[in-house]
Amino acid sequence: MKANKNFDLSNLKPPAGAKKSRKVIGRGDGSGHGGTSTKGHKGQNARSGGKTHPRFEGGQMPIYRRLPKRGFTNIFKKEYQVINVSDLERFDGEVTLDKFVNSGLNKSNEPVKILGKGELTKALTVHAARFSKTAVEKIAKAGGKAVVVE
Repeated sequence: MKANKNFDLSNLKPPAGAKKSRKVIGRGDGSGHGGTSTKGHKGQNARSGGKTHPRFEGGQMPIYRRLPKRGFTNIFKKEYQVINVSDLERFDGEVTLDKFVNSGLNKSNEPVKILGKGELTKALTVHAARFSKTAVEKIAKAGGKAVVVE
């Protein structure tokens, strides 16, 4: 195969407009960006570090202070690791909390709640803190048992 004469490493160039030179400011009037260095005359924005934070509204009461606070954090809320019935297919026989952790389904070591998404074809005895109604039905339909463990 013959190489294209115009296309080799010695004459590669970027496409037109791809390379743009950096704007040099504050290097004399001859550059076109001397004097005030494109910052205008005096004022806060001409100073070093003179920008305001993004939520500053010119001194008027900001929106995050005008609007009322809502809601609260329930300190008694229980977090559960959610596992679907379809994820139980990988197990055999009795499924305990240790098996969930060892298989990587419960990485946070939280109490487990079994939800009813998917299908189950094996008869399993599943130990978990909570079960949804559909999960209990699907486990029973497959010939298994749902055991609540605290």
